[in-house]
Amino acid sequence: QFQWAIDNCGFENDWLMRMDADEYLEPNLIDEISKIEQGRVSGIDGIYIRRKVFFQGKWIKYGGFYPQTLLRIWRKNVGHIEQRWMDEHIVIGPDSKALTLKGNIVDDNKKGITFWIEKHNSYATREMADSINQKYAITKKNSGLKDGGLSQAKLKRVLKEDFYTIFPLSLRSFLYFIYRYIFRCGFLDGGKGFLWHFMQGFWYRLLVDIKISEIEKKSDGDVAKIIKYLKDDYGVVLT
Repeated sequence: QFQWAIDNCGFENDWLMRMDADEYLEPNLIDEISKIEQGRVSGIDGIYIRRKVFFQGKWIKYGGFYPQTLLRIWRKNVGHIEQRWMDEHIVIGPDSKALTLKGNIVDDNKKGITFWIEKHNSYATREMADSINQKYAITKKNSGLKDGGLSQAKLKRVLKEDFYTIFPLSLRSFLYFIYRYIFRCGFLDGGKGFLWHFMQGFWYRLLVDIKISEIEKKSDGDVAKIIKYLKDDYGVVLT
């Protein structure tokens, strides 16, 4: 949707910035962006920004969640957004240069836990579709992020697709939660932090695996049946 808008809405400016509706810029980042001089971005194609995540008013600082450094500002004709069902990133070429700002963009959704659960149930369906597509090679993979230069997002994608997936379904969500909560010190985020790491790091990842398991059992690994079940049960059309 983002990429379609970029391609079809006639933007005339050279630089684009992506923000979601539940995000805002902290004052120091606004000031930092406004003071960027033209000479500083000469030869630069992208700008990385640090991202803070809040859950029920609590900044999630530990468990590997801060800082998340994401490419959010880029030259229109150089970068593009990956075409994936879930976890799509903005990608610039491997030879492109980027700079990183010190300020933060904040993700702070205030709609409550029911909205959060419904949203992540939808996310789990989309991530299940991406995982099924990766495993059975139903359509051509969009691997722009992994083909690009070194970045935090690329490292996480490699770990997720080439390491996390080798563990058995369901067990891996538990191991991931333990890694985040214990070894990456997620427990330092307190009570609300526990809810976040449990719900996002265990419950959500387990839900993805349950959906994958359900599809594979129904289809018995038959690709034609997988495509049909994805369309009939989830409204997902892999093309």
